[in-house]
Amino acid sequence: MKALVYTGTQSLEFREEPMPKASANESLVRIEASGICGSDMHAWHGHDARRVPPMILGHELSGVVIGGTRDGERVAINPLITCGQCRDCRAGLPNLCASRDLLGLGRAGGYAQHVSAPTDNLLAIPDSLHAVHASLMEPTAVSLHAIHLAERVLSRPISECRSLVIGGGAIGALAALILQQKGAREIAIAETSDFRRDSLQAMCNAVVYDPLSADTPPDNHFELVIDAVGSGATRNAASKLVRTGGVISHIGLQDNEAGLDTRRLTLQEIKFIGNYTYNPSDLQASLDLLAEGALGSLNWVETRALADGAEAFNDIHHARTSAPKIVLLP
Repeated sequence: MKALVYTGTQSLEFREEPMPKASANESLVRIEASGICGSDMHAWHGHDARRVPPMILGHELSGVVIGGTRDGERVAINPLITCGQCRDCRAGLPNLCASRDLLGLGRAGGYAQHVSAPTDNLLAIPDSLHAVHASLMEPTAVSLHAIHLAERVLSRPISECRSLVIGGGAIGALAALILQQKGAREIAIAETSDFRRDSLQAMCNAVVYDPLSADTPPDNHFELVIDAVGSGATRNAASKLVRTGGVISHIGLQDNEAGLDTRRLTLQEIKFIGNYTYNPSDLQASLDLLAEGALGSLNWVETRALADGAEAFNDIHHARTSAPKIVLLP
């Protein structure tokens, strides 16, 4: 089969690779759409020791089952593989499983014509849902999980909250769309890219601003701040912009630098929540939102051929695209 293989820092090669074999309790899936995630970019930049080249990356996937009892079924894939037996898995928290793995991390991912995945990780998708939109299930679930955790500790409903999303990539954009769907009182998005700000402004009812400019929101303004970047600079901004008694929902993993103002968090009872991936209910809820069109037309998603994947990575790196998400088509 053809696959896009990560071969080293900022290096991808489109080449022939062996067809994956589905072991017991697994299914072979013909990939129809594979989204490019920020974590794949992180690996491509050489900043993720867990993703060791040569490796087929890609974990935002949809396709068609080949063979077995679900032959011909259209599916989206939960890429998170867990033991199912540990204390966290049994508590409904498989995303915290100590032995978790991920397609495109410890085992071959979906930047290829085919992938093998646990059969239990395949979620059926309706005929009405386009494969490209179905591949958004995974990043949508990341955003939905973060917002769900925040809702549990916010002092008032989302509909009464002023909300800020820091970072207008796919996770941030989807978070803003979910907040809009939930009727958030006010939504702002901080994004440094000129191209991307224009795209974000067109896709949702939010105030989109450049955090590096002088025209920024006042400190102590937002009941909910979602940091979809996760850098020292964005943690510092979140610490200032979140309102007294508010919530910072931290998704991004760009770096581990200092920036969070723990003194202010303590003195003003600001809740800080770390979020990692999702659980099965988040995935199903995300798939339902996408299938129902609850997050809009999704016409902001850009598609490229898998064979052109290396160029897509370069375009994202050099900010030559305004799209928050590029999906590769084998």
